Amino acid sequence: MPAPTATPSPDRILILDFGSQVTQLIARRVRESGVYCEIWPFNQAGDDRIRAFDPRGIILSGSPASVTEENSPRAPQLVFELGLPVLGICYGQQTMCEQLGGAVEAGHHREFGRAWLDVKENCTLFDGAWAVGAREQVWMSHGDRVTRLPDGFRIVATSENAPYAAIADDARRYYGVQFHPEVVHTPHGAQLLRNFTHHVCGCEGSWTMAAFRDAEIKKIRAQVGDGKVICGLSGGVDSAVAAVLIHEAIGDQLTCIFVDTGLMRSGEAEQVVSLFRGHYNIPLVHVDASDLFLGRLEGVTDPEQKRKIIGAAFVEVFDAEAEKIDGARFLAQGTLYPDVIESVSFTGGPSVTIKSHHNVGGLPERMKLALVEPLRELF
Repeated sequence: MPAPTATPSPDRILILDFGSQVTQLIARRVRESGVYCEIWPFNQAGDDRIRAFDPRGIILSGSPASVTEENSPRAPQLVFELGLPVLGICYGQQTMCEQLGGAVEAGHHREFGRAWLDVKENCTLFDGAWAVGAREQVWMSHGDRVTRLPDGFRIVATSENAPYAAIADDARRYYGVQFHPEVVHTPHGAQLLRNFTHHVCGCEGSWTMAAFRDAEIKKIRAQVGDGKVICGLSGGVDSAVAAVLIHEAIGDQLTCIFVDTGLMRSGEAEQVVSLFRGHYNIPLVHVDASDLFLGRLEGVTDPEQKRKIIGAAFVEVFDAEAEKIDGARFLAQGTLYPDVIESVSFTGGPSVTIKSHHNVGGLPERMKLALVEPLRELF
C-alpha cells in the first residue's frame, strides 16, 4: 500500500481494519467531525509505519472473524505500548481484551440487529450523549463476547446478551464497545466517536475541505512543476472534481480528454463539453467514439464482458489522443479513498478489478506517466 499522504493537520486517527464490512463508516464519521484518519489493514501496519503516521489515537474495527480461532487477526502489540488512546469496536474490543489479559468465549447467543443497552456508569465516551440509568438503542453484530476484563477496566454499559457491552480503562484511555457506533442504527454513535477523537484523544477537528483544498493545490504544484498533465474525463463527479482542482493549481498545463462512449444519458456529453470549455475554460479534447464502443458491444450480454470491452476501448482511444499532446508527463485520475482501501484488502475480493476499470487501468504503465490523484484521501 502506498505511504499515507501527509496532511497539514497534526490530528490524525489511525483505524486498523480487521475485515468488517462497515469499517469505512468509522472513517466517514471521524472525518465528518473534522478529524483526519486513515484505514490500514491490520497486517500492513508495521511499527515504523505507525510511528511515522504519529496518530493521536487508534481505533480497532470489527471483523467477521472470531478471536477464539487460530490465526485470527490481532492488533500490533505496539498499539498498546505507545501510550495512545485506543477504542475497540466489536471484534476490536474482543481482541483488545484478549491481548491485554482478558478472556473471550465463542458459542454464546449470536446477536445481530437492534439491541438495548443500559448505561451503568459515566465515562468520557458518553459525554453529552448518554446518562447513567438511561436505556439506549445500539446495533449489535457478534457471536463471541468478552467474559473476563483485563486489569484496569470497568463495565460502563451492559445489554441482555453482552454483559460487557461498553468498558473503560480511564487511566490508559482504553475503551471498548461490543456494538457498532459507526452505523446509523446506533443513534448517538457519531457522538460517541466524536467524544473519543475530541475528548479522549484531544483532536481539535480542524481538518476541513478548505484546508484540504489549499494543501492539495500546493502538493499538485510541487509534484507537477512545469510539466503537463492529461486527465481522462468520464463525465462523472470524481474525474470532474479532480480536473477542476488540478486546473486551479496549474492552469493550462492541464489538458482534459473526454472520450464520448455513446453510453451516457441524452445531452450529457454536450453538458460536459459546455461546462469544461465554456464555464471553466479548461483545455478539452472531445472525442466522439460512440460508434466504436457501440459496435464492439453489439450482441454482448454478459456484464463483465461488457466492462472489459469498454475498458479496453477506452484505453485504446485515450492512448491515441494522449500521444498527440507533446510533453505530457502526468496522468490525472479521480481515485477516491475507497478505491485505495479496497485495492489493498487483506482478504482479496473483486475490488482490484473494479478499481482498474474505473480508474483507466493500464494507462500509467503503458504510457509511462506519473499519477496525479488529488482526491485519493477523500470519500
